[in-house]
Amino acid sequence: MINDFLKYQGQTTPHPLAIEISHAKGSYIYDSNGKKMLDFVAGVSANSLGHNHPKVTNAIKKQLNNYTHVMVYGEFIQQPQLELCKALANTLPRNLSSVYLVNSGTEATEGALKLVKRFTGRAEIIAAKKGYHGNTQGAMSVCGAEQQNRAFRPLVPGIKFIEFNNEIDLAKITTKTAGVILETIQGGAGFIEPKNEYLLKVKKRCKEVGALLILDEIQTGIGRTGKFWGFENYSVIPDIIITGKGLGGGMPIGAFIASFDVMSCLKENPKLGHITTFGGHPIIASAGLATVTEIKTTNIIEETLRKEILIRNNFKNQKCIKEIRGRGLMLALIVESPEIASKIILNCLDKGLILFWLLFEGSAIRITPPLTISDEEINEGCAILINELNSI
Repeated sequence: MINDFLKYQGQTTPHPLAIEISHAKGSYIYDSNGKKMLDFVAGVSANSLGHNHPKVTNAIKKQLNNYTHVMVYGEFIQQPQLELCKALANTLPRNLSSVYLVNSGTEATEGALKLVKRFTGRAEIIAAKKGYHGNTQGAMSVCGAEQQNRAFRPLVPGIKFIEFNNEIDLAKITTKTAGVILETIQGGAGFIEPKNEYLLKVKKRCKEVGALLILDEIQTGIGRTGKFWGFENYSVIPDIIITGKGLGGGMPIGAFIASFDVMSCLKENPKLGHITTFGGHPIIASAGLATVTEIKTTNIIEETLRKEILIRNNFKNQKCIKEIRGRGLMLALIVESPEIASKIILNCLDKGLILFWLLFEGSAIRITPPLTISDEEINEGCAILINELNSI
């Protein structure tokens, strides 16, 4: 099987983990040999409700019996699409009421970038160094990581970079700027939170010069940080939101969200300002609606903050952990070196605990489990990790 995997599937790295998956349920993934692995990664923050959640699965099955794809996005009224858009709008301030469903977070980034250019009539985009918003050409252009970008240049022109949390850099946002795109919490850079009301200051500067603020909630949204949206932790309201990952409950989805006035500029002059064949696919939208409904109608979000404390308490006396970054169930353990981080991640995998790396911070160990993970499962995973930390 592994030879076929390496031969027929395009590869992302020279050394994939290459675990052959049999099935998954709750907080566990099982390989083809029957090995049970506790999932502390959740498909990189995507499986909000764990694996094979009955409400998500039932919603998919129910819609499958009605219809699948019937028309490109935006032409027919399809109840799963409409209900998901309404459900998302109901989680947001009143002005953020127009939702455009797409296939992934990176496509949501592309749509948002087009939207700010179209609405303002400007071309310049400001993004953060070590930001990450996806891997298509447009999204990569606003990812400030030259080690990733250099092999694919030239990328989209007109991009300038600022340092996250550096208030002096805000002067670079001018009347030439169409939009500023930032992650609410920088993910690939090491789960870096905004400090000293940084996001509020960015929004104030955008308002002064007539630019729009795009907040990337692909990873921080849908309950992961102890609020439904990550930006709620920082008392700021963006002009445009990008979402994806956890919104689909394990299914591929994305969306960009704006006010009616801003979003409307994509429908004319020219028409079809953004189009997608499979965006808002009824099966995927049904899964998304089930996910949003479950998170909003239970105590999952409140429990996320309590579980964060439980995880932090487990690692309280671990001297080889320099820092624990993040919020809610979006946490990163920072250790002494990338070599130590990789050794721990791989050793834990061998012991039945799935952990993962961050893109640009080699010394980080990602902990982003399903929001539904139990206390017992948290303690089980932390015990495995602590054992490996103590053996370093």
